[in-house]
Amino acid sequence: MNVLTSESKSHAPSAGEMAVYCRQIVKEFGAGDTKTLALRGVNLDVLSGQMTLLVGQSGCGKTTLISIIAGLLNATSGSLEVLGENIIAMTGSQLVRFRQKNIGFVFQQYNLLPTLTAVENAAVPLIIAGQSRREAFEAAKRILASVGLANRMHLLPNQLSGGQQQRVAIARALVHEPRLLVCDEPTAALDAHSGQTVMELLRRVALQADRAVIVVTHDNRVFNFGDRIIHMDDGVVTQVEIPDRVSQEANQMSHKPAASHH
Repeated sequence: MNVLTSESKSHAPSAGEMAVYCRQIVKEFGAGDTKTLALRGVNLDVLSGQMTLLVGQSGCGKTTLISIIAGLLNATSGSLEVLGENIIAMTGSQLVRFRQKNIGFVFQQYNLLPTLTAVENAAVPLIIAGQSRREAFEAAKRILASVGLANRMHLLPNQLSGGQQQRVAIARALVHEPRLLVCDEPTAALDAHSGQTVMELLRRVALQADRAVIVVTHDNRVFNFGDRIIHMDDGVVTQVEIPDRVSQEANQMSHKPAASHH
């Protein structure tokens, strides 16, 4: 495992590689005597084509950080670019449009609407964005089939297992083809087998060359799925790990002979 400390000089990715660029992100809650510092100057790079795992103890600021990256919370100070855009400078309406187009969010507790079927739940983001119900349902059916729920799409959430509900939540987050997918503890409520299935699914369906995936997790059973593992403690990034698998793949690519042209 290669380890970069937060003080390490990291390579600056070339244009098109950087999906998220955080510098000195601070987040305060409350004021005066009740003021708490959730983030104390976070520096973080997230690269396209990779799954980045964000790990650390409860209360260290992971969920606050991804909520800021996803545009659900405002940072108190710092600079943040998501997919090349300065989202801190956006107005509320600009941020809503940016989020609808570019960001998918998978919640720990699924947050499915209990009176809607799987296909109706998955279609919600497109309907909110103004697509016709027919187009939204067709897209929802395609994405549900891609996550293995072709024969479950007309069931209600309470008729699905926890793993199936999480897959519906992932389908809902992916239905508008976002370039950044953010997942908050997607395996926390799942058994080991379902958790592995969900992580394999995220890598297969969500992770493409022009997309990035951030996963907050306490589950060390899924660490092997990460391309980078970012450790947080007390509101800052303390360590960046590059798994041996990723280092070996990069090394193999660098030694791969160039194709000859005749």
